Amino acid sequence: MFNRVVITGLGLVTPIGIGKDAFWKSMLEGKSGINKISSFDTQEYPTRIAAEVKNFTVSSFLNVKEANRMDRSTQFSVVASLLALEDSKLDISKEDPFLVGIIIGSGIGGIETFEKQYKILLEKGPRKVSPFFVPMMISNISAGEIAIKIRAKGPNEIINTACAASTHAIGTAFKLLQQGKIQVVITGGTEAAITPMALAGFCRMGALSTQNEYPEKASRPFDAKRDGFVMGEGAGILVLETLKHAQERKASIYAEILGFGMTADAYHITAPAPDGESASQAMKIALEEAKIEPVQVDYINAHGTSTPLNDKLETLSIKKTFGKHAYNLKISSNKSMTGHLLGASGAIEAIATALTIMEDVIPPTINYEYPDPDCDLDYVPNKAESKVVKYALSNSFGFGGHNGVLAMGKYRENML
Repeated sequence: MFNRVVITGLGLVTPIGIGKDAFWKSMLEGKSGINKISSFDTQEYPTRIAAEVKNFTVSSFLNVKEANRMDRSTQFSVVASLLALEDSKLDISKEDPFLVGIIIGSGIGGIETFEKQYKILLEKGPRKVSPFFVPMMISNISAGEIAIKIRAKGPNEIINTACAASTHAIGTAFKLLQQGKIQVVITGGTEAAITPMALAGFCRMGALSTQNEYPEKASRPFDAKRDGFVMGEGAGILVLETLKHAQERKASIYAEILGFGMTADAYHITAPAPDGESASQAMKIALEEAKIEPVQVDYINAHGTSTPLNDKLETLSIKKTFGKHAYNLKISSNKSMTGHLLGASGAIEAIATALTIMEDVIPPTINYEYPDPDCDLDYVPNKAESKVVKYALSNSFGFGGHNGVLAMGKYRENML
């Protein structure tokens, strides 16, 4: 018999707030974290906006020596992990370290470090490249650094499936706990890819919004005037535990993870499959594992990137999964406020889903002004809504056709 798995701690470093309370307050207020890019000159770029993390004082959490040996993405993940552990009131020092795992998702890793050190190589030569270049840059180092910081010796890995990475990481953690391999997992995702090279690449791909005049309105999922996604950065970390372990220490529980589904489109390197079938199948697998009927689902935290194809085809896949019930669902996209955190997006959206379930308040999709006939569901436009949410899904779809879906529900002591 499988273990039940619950969420007991939440930690966030995001463009709309650092820490659970600041993040959730901004989300319910419909606050945008998107503005003109401040970290480098974007004059020659067609897109000059992004959702940068503001007021991030790493010295409040890590000493200078530690911080200087970490890429920005790693700093985000370590700080978010410390915040999640504090929120969970879990004393790691009292745990068997081999029963505590770290599973993190990241799409790109330390690209800021890579770009800076490559410039040094070209301008000053190989002897000036940092001896910490490789361990700062490799994408797995976030999980390694978190483990070193908290002395967790259980399963430790990075999942790298583009924009589905942190949803896959949470799903992997869920499976390990279900099977009783470990008792606690620190899981989620991190990304810090608002850099000159990454921005140039996404611009050349034609994936980004060019609505530079009004940055806070540029990310507009499901809206007829959407023209691309807006890059974001940050980290979201969850503490997951077996229910038995959480009960033994009398932990507070946000929500329960009930199912996980993943599929591949097997269609295109960037575009979602036009039939929506594989995304729909991932939702169906998550529901089946959770033993939830489609009509029982109240809310979907959508991938909702604000790109013309994704929003249209995610809507189609929801209709294929839920039939007529699709029109009864509440659906919203956090990316309207946070931008797209790439490999970290699924984690902060899973956190938002857990808070939605606990609080019975659904965050809005902001900037929804012009209806699109291809996107005709209820996207909770512009204002948060109060609604009892017993069951919810969190969707993530990544370049390469990677699909991941988490099914969550209100924690009930007795499942019958």
